[in-house]
Amino acid sequence: MKITEIIGPGMVLPDLKGAAKPEVLNELAECFAANYPPLKKGDLAAVLAERERLGSTAIGDGIAIPHGKLRGVTRILGVFGRHRAGVDFESLDGGPTRLFFVLIAPEDSTSLHLKALARVSRLFKDNAFREKLLAAPGAEEIYRLIVEEDSRY
Repeated sequence: MKITEIIGPGMVLPDLKGAAKPEVLNELAECFAANYPPLKKGDLAAVLAERERLGSTAIGDGIAIPHGKLRGVTRILGVFGRHRAGVDFESLDGGPTRLFFVLIAPEDSTSLHLKALARVSRLFKDNAFREKLLAAPGAEEIYRLIVEEDSRY
């Protein structure tokens, strides 16, 4: 599975503005809803918030991978977001979270969902790559960096 099968160029938010976890999740859900009209922002935000109630999806090193399953989704979809200042996402390491990769999967896709989570985790493991994402001037460059890094694996 390639990240480019999950995320397209229009699914990159380079300047998240939310000051708290719910606001960031809403911004990310809004991007999904705008790009996939059958999906509703409220439904997406609720699924992501419910998953966060089980435990934070912030894995440390400034990264979070919010995810969930939603009826009506036919394949795994992704959105990448960057928060320049960082936000408290209750990360395992206690630090601010700046890079968000959100995955929404079909309700019945356990194995694909887990493969996608593993792929995203592996992609963002490299510190130099994360630094490039933080320094990138905008959405086009962020997407280019993701495609380039994804092709290495």
